[in-house]
Amino acid sequence: MSRRILSALSLVVTVLAFAFGSPEGARAQGQDEGQPAGAGQGQTPGEIPSIADKTEGMEKIDGFVPIYFDAKAGKIWLEVSRWDTEFLHYTSLPAGLGQNDIGLNRGDLGPSHVVVFQRVGPQVLMVEPNYRYRAISDDPLERRSVDDGFPTSVHAGFKVAAETEGTVLVDATDFFMRDWQGVIATLRRSNQGTWKLDKTRSAIYMPRTKGFPLNTEVELTLTFTSDNAGGLISSVSASRGALTVRQHHSFVQLPAIAASSDPDGYTPRAADPRAGYGAISYMDFATPIGEPLTKRYIRRHRLQKVDPSAAVSDVVEPIIYYLDPGTPEPVRTALLTGGAWWNQAFEAAGFRNAFRMEMLPADADPMDLRYNVVQWVHRSTRGWSYGNSISDPRTGEILKGHVTLGSLRVRQDYLLAEGLLAPYDEDGSIPSEMSEMALNRIRQLSAHEIGHTLGLSHNYIASAQRANGGQSVMDYPHPRATLAADGTIDVSDPYDNEIGAWDKVAIAYGYQDFPAGTDEAAALDDILREAREAGITFITDQDARPAGSAHPNVHLWDNGATAAGGLNAMMDVRRTALDQFDESVIRMGQPLALLEEALVPVYLHHRYQVEAAAKVVGGLYYTYALRGDGQEPVRFVPAGEQMAAMDALMRTLDPAELTLPEQ
Repeated sequence: MSRRILSALSLVVTVLAFAFGSPEGARAQGQDEGQPAGAGQGQTPGEIPSIADKTEGMEKIDGFVPIYFDAKAGKIWLEVSRWDTEFLHYTSLPAGLGQNDIGLNRGDLGPSHVVVFQRVGPQVLMVEPNYRYRAISDDPLERRSVDDGFPTSVHAGFKVAAETEGTVLVDATDFFMRDWQGVIATLRRSNQGTWKLDKTRSAIYMPRTKGFPLNTEVELTLTFTSDNAGGLISSVSASRGALTVRQHHSFVQLPAIAASSDPDGYTPRAADPRAGYGAISYMDFATPIGEPLTKRYIRRHRLQKVDPSAAVSDVVEPIIYYLDPGTPEPVRTALLTGGAWWNQAFEAAGFRNAFRMEMLPADADPMDLRYNVVQWVHRSTRGWSYGNSISDPRTGEILKGHVTLGSLRVRQDYLLAEGLLAPYDEDGSIPSEMSEMALNRIRQLSAHEIGHTLGLSHNYIASAQRANGGQSVMDYPHPRATLAADGTIDVSDPYDNEIGAWDKVAIAYGYQDFPAGTDEAAALDDILREAREAGITFITDQDARPAGSAHPNVHLWDNGATAAGGLNAMMDVRRTALDQFDESVIRMGQPLALLEEALVPVYLHHRYQVEAAAKVVGGLYYTYALRGDGQEPVRFVPAGEQMAAMDALMRTLDPAELTLPEQ
């Protein structure tokens, strides 16, 4: 038989085998071996189902980004229809560790990013544009040159599992079930062992997974395990080697910007180092030569007058903060009262009923972006309180204020008062001075932390300006204790009980809604100039901490118009408290060993004022001066003030002051 005939017969055999379903033919068609004849008919290769078919039997939660929960598989799916549309994604920690030295507290806010969904064939990418570098220009090619000059970040990639008319469905289970809050890294840095996420002990937390028109909320229960858990984490976890927390995801529609098609959009406000605000910054490569390349804008809430031309006007929408309903009385009332002080500042700026405090509804989610929240957070040890916020990285507009107040703070002030007053007689009565002092502190603390979420920074020079009305709730206050005429210690005025003069200045700068046609830059400069002329200024953290700072009036936890005068006054109070210190600092029936807990803060009553006085020696007065604003940038502390500080410091080293009384 000729070679040509053999080739023809071989071709016929191959064609027949392919047509009648031999194993080789099945593999050539992509059909699994052993699959029944005709299986998979009706769906051509590469075809994907509709969203309705794919999600049949799943629970749908509609909202800004619709989600589906597959209870059988334990999966969560995202429905994506907004392509190349910017929105905000951020995470938070609704259930934390309760250990201050580690962190990761209940209510902690995590990273936030402006992101977009992009479709690339069968894939969906979640991409973060790089807003650190921009070109504010009408020229699209100029903008693109900057966009292409710096890297973006792809935070996640998904595979399209279903599609209907351009809307796709993706499996987001692995996206959510990640350690977005950095629990593992935090525990490693804290020397608490090597941990890993155990997905078999993790799941979607459906009670806090919800959808709303402008935001979608998804919550996860995450379990981390370790075979070498550290002592701190073991002290707070239910079982050694396993800890379970909850992590929350928010997808949020971003607000309009005034420069966009919405004329009522948000208008950023320029930052000024003299104004006391935190800021966003970016490099604008469309800036004309000779002007600063870096642009800075303050962080603040959106607040508009109904009538900007009126000296006093109602507001379009007030700023409302909600208090954690788990807060007990009398702390609840104290926090509501202190937080509401901020309305005094807004009233001074011409806003009527612009700020108020309310109780968070019992069924509301405190991590929901729609609520500015003050949370009462418990830890195993006393820790810091925080005022944080979620803001629009494009403009600085604050979208959510979130305050964490440590519940043990109030007990610390109660302890300070016990040591100073020695209040307990043998009749077992409990005077009210201690609780009154502690609640005074809580009111001030509420105002302070909310101030941060309004955009304000610390102002540590305020205590030195209190004599001329320049106080601020944004300072760190040491409890004021004085000696009464009869020589007893008086704590009846331990903390300020209203908003400060500086706070009113800062709110006017950040929030004033000027009438059309106003030269905003000049009007803002006038606000700060008038404050300076009244002796009200601003200096913040980098110039207040002990290391490397030299300003004699700027310190944490200090009192008095001068550091030396404040130190001598504190030493007088300390001496009186030590001389009277005995069993009456603890209640009847309590272990005498508790005397030690009350003694330590009394003995070290002056410790922060010592640091403040030490900065006077060789110190420098200075301001955040701009060229041409009329301020004196720097001057040496006069010799007489330095010598007074030296005398006060030497007093603290006197053996009579260091020695404990015999009793």
